[in-house]
Amino acid sequence: MATPYAQLWQPAAPVPGTWLAERTKEELIQRAIQRVIRSKSEFFECAFIALSFNEISGDYAEFGCYGGTSMWLARQEIAANPMPRHMWAFDSFSGLPTTEEPRDAHPAWIPNTMSMSVEDFHSVLDARGVPRDAYTTVEGYFAESLPALGSDGRPRDIALAYIDCDLYSSTVSVLEFLEPRLKHGMILAFDDYYCWTDSNVSGERAALDEFAAHHPEWNFHRYMSIDWAGVAFVVEDASTRGSSSDTTAATEPHRRSPAEALTKDAS
Repeated sequence: MATPYAQLWQPAAPVPGTWLAERTKEELIQRAIQRVIRSKSEFFECAFIALSFNEISGDYAEFGCYGGTSMWLARQEIAANPMPRHMWAFDSFSGLPTTEEPRDAHPAWIPNTMSMSVEDFHSVLDARGVPRDAYTTVEGYFAESLPALGSDGRPRDIALAYIDCDLYSSTVSVLEFLEPRLKHGMILAFDDYYCWTDSNVSGERAALDEFAAHHPEWNFHRYMSIDWAGVAFVVEDASTRGSSSDTTAATEPHRRSPAEALTKDAS
């Protein structure tokens, strides 16, 4: 989740005598940022090792790039592994869109926030040592920029898609773009899978559940968590699953939504 921590952090009355009671707001924000960096670093390290070990070709595509941190962390792990991968940065570079979709509603998803210009994005990655030829930026709101690329536009071969677009409607656009690009063995990561509200499940989760229900040819097998809000799935060709009941019982039933799989895995 790319939401600025200063925006989300709401101070509460400190408990006297505790470590938190002695910390400033800025220190707590930095503590949260460092936790996110550690968690994402671990995810990208494991994911790119797994993709390389299993010889899954393809690029890294990130949908929602505010701050540049995930792109930087992904680049570090790509560079540490033998398989070459280009990176793609999809973002409006103008903040979150205005939307009337009820499933987009969340107190943290405020239109026009999380805005970073393309120039500032380049500057952040320059400062972190990411070469410009390692990535390509694609500017525009997903509902407009992604359909324009069609089913044959680059990138065609994707190994890891990192979806950090917060909104249900934006996630629907991303999954529609990825649909002709899905392949067995790739990884789909959702940064805001557990960002629910008091009345709705998270937009990213709702979009993936709907997509999975309409595409029984693919299974989405839980791979690992990313900090407190994210989940990554390995995409599996449903036709490759063994017919043995022992095989399916040891992993998951033949068809389950990602939400059902998570519930079962936690039991």
